[in-house]
Amino acid sequence: MKTAVPCYYHLDVEVGPERVLQVSRILAAHLRYWNLETVVDPVCRGVELLLRAIDEHATDKLTSVEMWWNGQHLITAIGENDHELRPDRQLRGCLERIAAMSDGWGCCATDTGSKVIWFSRRARAGDREPLVATAPAPLLRETRPVPREAPVAVLAGAAAGAAR
Repeated sequence: MKTAVPCYYHLDVEVGPERVLQVSRILAAHLRYWNLETVVDPVCRGVELLLRAIDEHATDKLTSVEMWWNGQHLITAIGENDHELRPDRQLRGCLERIAAMSDGWGCCATDTGSKVIWFSRRARAGDREPLVATAPAPLLRETRPVPREAPVAVLAGAAAGAAR
């Protein structure tokens, strides 16, 4: 049985309007590299929603974006450092859209007071094209002549006599 190799990616970025699409393209490239083409659009859309909301409401724009893929689920997390940002108030609309398009999501605080917002999607590595056997090369219809006309026993006797 072939198992998937777990993958991880981490990106620290200072959020700005121009950086949102750059981050989205970077994440899309990693997902395609991991052969997860089916989740590129929803994951990038969710990250864009969160980064735009953080850009609009947060005073500290430094964020971390992380993606983990374990072979079955892709988990995407965005950590922000703004202590005053309240996800239940400022990010409510964004979180509702993320909840609608993901299989699971959550928000938790860290020891430093920053917050991590994550969402997950079921993901399987893209199905590859099945290998198709190529047609064999046509066989040669010509036969080569047998290199000897004498029976093997006669040749063996001649070789034994020459060896003496």
